Amino acid sequence: MSDFDPVRIGIVSVSDRASGGVYEDQGLPALRDWLQRALRNPLHFEARLIPDVEATISATLIELVDHAGCNLVLTTGGTGPAPRDVTPEATLAVAHKVMPGFGEQMRQISLRFVPTAILSRQVAVIRGKALIVNLPGQPKSIAETLEGLPAAVPPVHGVFAAVPYCIDLIGGPYLETDDAVCKAFRPKSALRAPRTPG
Repeated sequence: MSDFDPVRIGIVSVSDRASGGVYEDQGLPALRDWLQRALRNPLHFEARLIPDVEATISATLIELVDHAGCNLVLTTGGTGPAPRDVTPEATLAVAHKVMPGFGEQMRQISLRFVPTAILSRQVAVIRGKALIVNLPGQPKSIAETLEGLPAAVPPVHGVFAAVPYCIDLIGGPYLETDDAVCKAFRPKSALRAPRTPG
C-alpha cells in the first residue's frame, strides 16, 4: 500500500508500421520505463498502439480521458511534416485548452542536438481533467524532452517538471516525482509535506 495518490496514465504510440507488425514498437516501452523511474505514485498504464489515422488518434485520446479516466496521456510519433504525420491535428481536435509552452520547450531541447527539431510539431492540450502531450518518436528524444538537460550550461528544463503542477491546477491527482530523474516545480503554496511510501 502506498501513501501516494494512484495515477492512471495513457501512453499512445502512433505508427503505421509498428501497429501493422512491420517492426517492434519502441515508443510504449520507452514511455513506460521513463514514467516508472520518474514517478513515485502507484501507476496504472493504459497502453495503445495505433496507426497514423487522424480519426483513430482522436478517438483513442477521447477514450483514454473520458472513459478510462486517465489524468495524463503521452503520445509518441506522428508529429513531423510528412503527409501521414497527423498526431498534432488529432490532438488539437479533442482539446478544451491548448498549452503551447510544451511544444516550444520540446523544440528548444531537441535543437541542442539536431537542426531538424524545427520540423517537429508537438502540441500539448487540456481535455477535462487530463493533460495530453505529444512527444518525439525516438526513445532517446522522449527522455531528453521529458527530463531536460540538467548538465547543460545554463541548464535546460524538461517539460515534465511542469506536468505535476499543471495536473494540480486542472483537478487531477498529486504527482510525486523522483528528484534524481526529474524534479517537479510547484509554487510553495502548492507543495504538500514530503511523504514516504507506507
